[in-house]
Amino acid sequence: MNNPIITIRNVTKYYNNGEVQTAALRKVNLEVYPGQSVALVGPSGCGKSTLLHLIAGIDSPSEGEIYVDGHPFHSLNEGKLARLRGSIIGIVFQFFNLLPTLSAIENVMLPALLQGVADSEASQRAKALLEEVGLSHRLCHYPHQLSGGEMQRVALARALIMKPKIILADEPTGNLDSETSQRVLSLIQKLVLEYHLTLLMVTHSLEVAKSTDRILNMKDGCLFC
Repeated sequence: MNNPIITIRNVTKYYNNGEVQTAALRKVNLEVYPGQSVALVGPSGCGKSTLLHLIAGIDSPSEGEIYVDGHPFHSLNEGKLARLRGSIIGIVFQFFNLLPTLSAIENVMLPALLQGVADSEASQRAKALLEEVGLSHRLCHYPHQLSGGEMQRVALARALIMKPKIILADEPTGNLDSETSQRVLSLIQKLVLEYHLTLLMVTHSLEVAKSTDRILNMKDGCLFC
């Protein structure tokens, strides 16, 4: 069997609000293997997004260890985390997080440019990915000119620009109507298979979760496999 691509050992995350300390995660343990698609399901405030941010290296654990593709994310400095995050992980957010002053192709190119990829190669990759998600006719359109579903497809293309091994998706269909949600979810499934990706997706929807290989439940900062 392959080694896990994500390993979480006894991870706890505290947040301090004045003199009050709150545990967002409590002794979480998890292994995710290459090629798996995994859904994290639970109510708002249960720790799902916190866990995703720790795996992405956006935040750091208060206790415990996090290994992503063999790298100790719990102990790396921000510079190393940023470089690894840019090359290993693609992130898809509920509210798209597209830059309003950049066109669709420029939004997709941006992560590659930040990682030092030449303009011509970044542009070529971005055009191919936007064609892949059915938006070759929207290259020069700005976010305000796109529908919610189109913005999420741009966000998916952006997440794939650096050829990551892992996609972290935080409520990727949560801001879309049911019909558009199903189209975006089908596209995510297609891309995960086509690019041999590992998917970890946060969702409130059990229907969305059922599209994955494995469903994990969270409650009050605890993970139930």
